Amino acid sequence: MDGGEYFIDLLLYNRRLQAMIAVELKIGEFKPEGKGKMEFYLNVLNEKVKLPHEDPAIGIIICKSKSRTIVEYALITSTMPIGVATYSLSPELPEAYKELLPTSKDIAKILEVFIKE
Repeated sequence: MDGGEYFIDLLLYNRRLQAMIAVELKIGEFKPEGKGKMEFYLNVLNEKVKLPHEDPAIGIIICKSKSRTIVEYALITSTMPIGVATYSLSPELPEAYKELLPTSKDIAKILEVFIKE
């Protein structure tokens, strides 16, 4: 756009809501400027991508941590649907998932095949 490139981390579509969902992933704490970036993405999606029958795009910012006070002040004047959530990392994969996913050794074997080719 105007000579610049802008990338949303994830762009999803919710069929029931009939709306695009822009997801921005952050490895650190929430910063107020993240709201401005998300509003930019939502404005572009709503003006350039959204179809007439769809609802306005929704923004979700997922951060490692957040201050409730900072989030409230950052979003207080926003008229756009933006939410801020946190994530946590688990050092161990839950048992229920271990059966369903390949081990790191299995993945290494698969990658070796591609490297040899």
